[in-house]
Formats: sequence, structure tokens, C-alpha cells
Amino acid sequence: MPKRVTPLKDRQIANAKPRAKEYNLSHGEGLAVRVRPNGSKLWIFNYTHPATGKRTNVSFGKYPALSIKEAQKKRDEYRELLRERRDPQEVENMASELEREHYENTLRAIATEWFAIKKTNEAEDLATDVWRSLELHIFPKLGTIPIKKIHPRDVKPALAPLVKSGRLETLKRICQRLNEIMTFALNSGAAETNPLAGLAKAFPSPKKANLPALNPNELPSLLTTLSKANIRHTTRFLILWQLHTMVRPSEAAGARWDEIDLENNVWRIPAERMKKKRPHNVPLTTQALAL
Repeated sequence: MPKRVTPLKDRQIANAKPRAKEYNLSHGEGLAVRVRPNGSKLWIFNYTHPATGKRTNVSFGKYPALSIKEAQKKRDEYRELLRERRDPQEVENMASELEREHYENTLRAIATEWFAIKKTNEAEDLATDVWRSLELHIFPKLGTIPIKKIHPRDVKPALAPLVKSGRLETLKRICQRLNEIMTFALNSGAAETNPLAGLAKAFPSPKKANLPALNPNELPSLLTTLSKANIRHTTRFLILWQLHTMVRPSEAAGARWDEIDLENNVWRIPAERMKKKRPHNVPLTTQALAL
């Protein structure tokens, strides 16, 4: 039978003097205090690796920072894992890695990964608006929260100012973007569920209203007003250019000389400036060319 070891007392450990070479004070069941020549004392657990059969030492920490009671508890946890034929160090390293990932995979970190893909499918101005909305309304209060801990109860207070100010369209878009981020986290393995799937239903819905439009008979009045308006020439020409080409404001404002084909009377807008990421050709009238 193995020799029975009497557990150490604090006084024994405290009174242990350093020697020329380090030595161990056994506490029993693989646990010992290693006394070093510099006088420091370290908890050591010695065990047989369940797979290789080799003897292995692992350090638990320094004494007295780690008390006898704490060291015993950790030893017992390791021994339980060994009974299950699991290597305690591998289990602990895996747990540490999962914890590290847990706290590194913040909402902002995952949103950054999501946005790197999102912006390749969006026009530049829209992509800028998407990220800016998150920087303004989400990241200040929620950006550092681990993605696995995100919950509607955290998000609702962060978005409450938008409800109070009546910016419900902005609120709706942010809810959509948060849902996209959580779906991305779910599909990439960073999260196990998407608790924000129905987030928009927790807020008032914006009232649908058509944007105001000009009737054809109002167009002459617009052009008359435009010709007399005290505005810069560039602004006036931009409005007229948009009326002649019927493109989005950002596409009109971003027009470049190298996009204009004067030989064939065509404006060739490249895919990266289009919302759908497809090139778009606009035939140019004589009036548009004059502008």
C-alpha cells in the first residue's frame, strides 16, 4: 500500500527553509509544495497522463497566494477529470481558450467582420451610413459586450433615445443591421442563438408615407424657381443633371469626367458606384451634354 501522507499545515510550509537545491513537501494524493533556493514556494500537482502514461507536473500557483484549501480543491478537480480519463491541463487550456474567445468576440469585433463582407455588396455611401449608424447608436453602449451575452434587454435602453426623438426609420434600420450581425455571428460559430431576430417588434413601427413628388404640370414652376434661385451654379446644374438622367442623388453628385463617353453620348456609371453593384449606362440627350 502507498505510504499515507499527513497533509501539510500552514506552519510547516511557512517554516520550510530554502536549500541549495529545490525540494518538495508532500501534501498527499499528488499535491506538494516545491521550495526553491530563492525561498519561493510553489504548489505542484504530479499525475499520470491518461493517454501517454507519462508522469506530468503542473503548477497550481504560489503559496501563500494560493491557500492550502484552494490547492486541495484544485487537486480534487484534477483527480476527478483523471478518473474520467481526461487530461486536466488540456481541459483547462480549452476552457481558457473558450473564455478568451468569449471576451474577444465582442459585438463590435463581430460587426467589423460582418461589415467587411457587407460593404462589398453596397454602394460606398450606403456602406458609410451603415457603419456610422452603429458607431453612433450601438458601439458606445454595447460594443464591448461579448456577442454571446447580447440580449434585447441590453439593446432596448441603448435605442430608447431614437424612440424618444421619433427617429423610427433610423431605429428600424439599426434593428435590421443588428439582426444581420447576429445572424452572421450564428453562421460563423461566434454565437449559438440570435436573440435579436424579433428586436424590431419591441419598438413602434414607423408610419409609411410616400415621399413627395412633383406632378408633371408643376415641373415648369420648378425650373423657373431654379433659374432664379440664389444658389451656386454647380448646385443648379446638379439638379438639372439629375432631372435629365433620372439617377440617384449620390450617383449624380459623384459623376466623373472619365465616366462620360462624349463620342457615343453615354454616361457609363461603374458598378462600384451603383447600389446593386452593376454598371449602369445612361443615354445623354443634347441638353444633358450641354449641362
